[in-house]
Amino acid sequence: MAIVAPKFAENSQTHSNREYRSAFAVLTVLFFMWGFITCLNDILIPYLKAIFELSYFEAMLIQFAFFGAYFVGSVIYFLISISYGDPIAKVGYKNGIVLGLVIAAIGCALFIPAAAFLWYGFFLTALFCLGIGLTVLQIAANPYVAILGNPKLASSRLNLAQGFNSFGYTIAPAIGGFLIFSFFGGENVIGADALKFPYLGLSVLFLLLAGIIKLYALPNVIQDKSVLKGAEALKHRHLVLGMIAIFMYVGGEVTIGSLLVNFFGLPEIAGLEETEAAAFLSLYWGGTMIGRFLGAISLGKQAEGRKFLLMTITALVAFLVIYGVVYLNTNISLSEVAPFTIFIALNLLAFRLGSSSAHRTLALFSAIVIVLLITVVMTSGSVAFWCVISIGLFNSIMWSNVFTLAIRGLGKYTSQASSLLVMAILGGALVPLLQGALADAVGIQTSFALPIICYAFICYYGLSGYKQKHLSNLT
Repeated sequence: MAIVAPKFAENSQTHSNREYRSAFAVLTVLFFMWGFITCLNDILIPYLKAIFELSYFEAMLIQFAFFGAYFVGSVIYFLISISYGDPIAKVGYKNGIVLGLVIAAIGCALFIPAAAFLWYGFFLTALFCLGIGLTVLQIAANPYVAILGNPKLASSRLNLAQGFNSFGYTIAPAIGGFLIFSFFGGENVIGADALKFPYLGLSVLFLLLAGIIKLYALPNVIQDKSVLKGAEALKHRHLVLGMIAIFMYVGGEVTIGSLLVNFFGLPEIAGLEETEAAAFLSLYWGGTMIGRFLGAISLGKQAEGRKFLLMTITALVAFLVIYGVVYLNTNISLSEVAPFTIFIALNLLAFRLGSSSAHRTLALFSAIVIVLLITVVMTSGSVAFWCVISIGLFNSIMWSNVFTLAIRGLGKYTSQASSLLVMAILGGALVPLLQGALADAVGIQTSFALPIICYAFICYYGLSGYKQKHLSNLT
């Protein structure tokens, strides 16, 4: 099969650092957009659950349809790459990104007839189509960011891009919650009509982005056109274990975020109304944004003293931005969100202990999440409330670190490996479904024990699973 082999030495001669920075800036807009629209699922779950009177299991079919599309799309991509050659090598990263945006725009547009017919299955179909579009974006954009420059800074670049992805997650609950529950929603709105205009607007935005990127001159980093057959990437142990780690990470992160609005509404936790709970969801995803920006700095090339100062300032500014988003919907005082700053300080300390090592930081952060989840299950009130919100801070670097560790050293098999890792996003479809069934059986709070299994494997990957070994050499 034809697979891309990025050659950094040749790229540096062909493209200037200014071109790379310019292309990276364009890509951050994409990361922001798919973060925004993915997080809207957390608003759709309680909204459609109420309209169609769904159980938690049935409501989690929203995530099953959306993230299941990642698996289906990646399998199709993988089979095509084996039979006819790697599509990215044939059409290039830019055209792959444009195609993903167009498909995503179609998925958003399908929300209009779904709302008109008021059919839950139609909503799931629209989400599946949207997920297919984002699958193509993920396969093209993630490795492109990773190879767009110095390979030693790949984790730093991807963390920075994912930081803007998390910014989309951060503002989506507040904006989406306001538009769906209040501005377009309300007592006089019939069924799911409140969803029409927000998703129509997103469809238009995706099409505009597709047009802009089609006209934009992105650097071409495809150098090797050699044809190789088979699934050689799967012979690398650190990639196979990385696929499982991605499955576990996406499953854990998505299932926690999916149930937070309902969790915050429990009398023994906070007893919040849906609009207010949706605003506090911004703190969960905002923590991920803070952690990813800090991760980009931590894994960068600055001196250690300057790193810590820059990380502290970044954390403070990002926190104030997140607080502003929450304040717009809740009018909450700064003192009431002060407990979150304690966890931000813990996050900064954990980065120092991680010593700018991708695998060490991954293991440490996942271990902290396990402790936080145990606390969420065993306590109540403000302790459980702030512990579950702070998980976002430590989820932050997991995708970027696992992804870059898993493709490290694969060279010409990078594109194939990328499609396999995106395939593992299936975890976002299956784990929430399992936790939804568990929540129906034993309650929402106890169901948060399930993601502990996910983070235990991620911890193992950071400790040992990341090590590069060819499976044919293992005894």
